[in-house]
Amino acid sequence: MMAFLRRLFGRGEPHIAPAHVRDAAAIAALHAASFHRGWSEEEVENLLLDPQVLAHSLRVGGGFAGFVMSRCAADEAEILSIAVTRRCQGRGLARRMLTMHMRRLAALGVKALFLEVAESNRAAIALYRKAGFRDVAKRPNYYPMPDGTTAAALVLRRDIA
Repeated sequence: MMAFLRRLFGRGEPHIAPAHVRDAAAIAALHAASFHRGWSEEEVENLLLDPQVLAHSLRVGGGFAGFVMSRCAADEAEILSIAVTRRCQGRGLARRMLTMHMRRLAALGVKALFLEVAESNRAAIALYRKAGFRDVAKRPNYYPMPDGTTAAALVLRRDIA
């Protein structure tokens, strides 16, 4: 009962900070729980070690709660992935993490930010639209879905500088 009350009332303040290799296992686990084709811990480690990749982690009450990761190229970047644990969804934390991540990208000289999202991922699309992203392209039959079908990918862009 006490654990339940701590989870309910003692969520703690969210803390967003640069992600490190020590976060690789938690990021890989959350990615696998959030997407049809998850990343392995080794793939995450390689991304975190890539000097062109910027990654942030989200912690709530001291526990890992999410991440966002982008790859930079010249004055552009692409969001590779963003996810928040189910227990922390619906609290505006993905938006806070995305906003902070975009500020950091802008500080690094990034002027345009791109991403791809499954056309069927309404929650993510709503997040990106609220953050100012606009459609620039559509890729039919891009994402394999768990039921064997495919979903189109929307390519979105936002100027950040």
